[in-house]
Amino acid sequence: MLIEVFGSIGFGLIAGSFALLAFGGDSLIELVSGIAVLTGLRKESSPGSVSGEQHKRFEKFTSGLLFALIPVIGLGAVYSYINGLKPEASPLGIALAVGAVIVMPYLYVQKKRIGRETRSLPLSIDAIESVTCLFMALALLGGLLAEYFLGLWWADYLATGVILAFVAREAVESNHELHEE
Repeated sequence: MLIEVFGSIGFGLIAGSFALLAFGGDSLIELVSGIAVLTGLRKESSPGSVSGEQHKRFEKFTSGLLFALIPVIGLGAVYSYINGLKPEASPLGIALAVGAVIVMPYLYVQKKRIGRETRSLPLSIDAIESVTCLFMALALLGGLLAEYFLGLWWADYLATGVILAFVAREAVESNHELHEE
């Protein structure tokens, strides 16, 4: 996950690709969310166990992380487009996106299964973040391939828009799950 975070942010800065930067931001939030969920699960399994109040805070935190992505992606893309940033092709970004497309389905399935077995809503929400990351990686890959092979610099902004739509949808769904409990 650290490779995904630093790689996509680093390659995004080098190539001027906002889609790579947005993907790196999502990966960073997913990493923070995973750490929070793991901390909560460890506390739940300890003799002192997590209180209902603490459990709710973990759930709100993981859901809030998805909402935090929306302005970061949206405002950043608008700002870079207005300033005429034209991203360059990034073969290393393509490799990173391919890696995420391979790994994310596995993480999603495992987190969802363990979340169901342990009845852990934070882990289930974290699984949603993994599937969101998969769809973002697919959008990113499409945009980067279009840039690399066809020279379509605007594909980066199209990919960013798709990423934003997925993040917004998944944020709303995770919020609904949180309030249904």
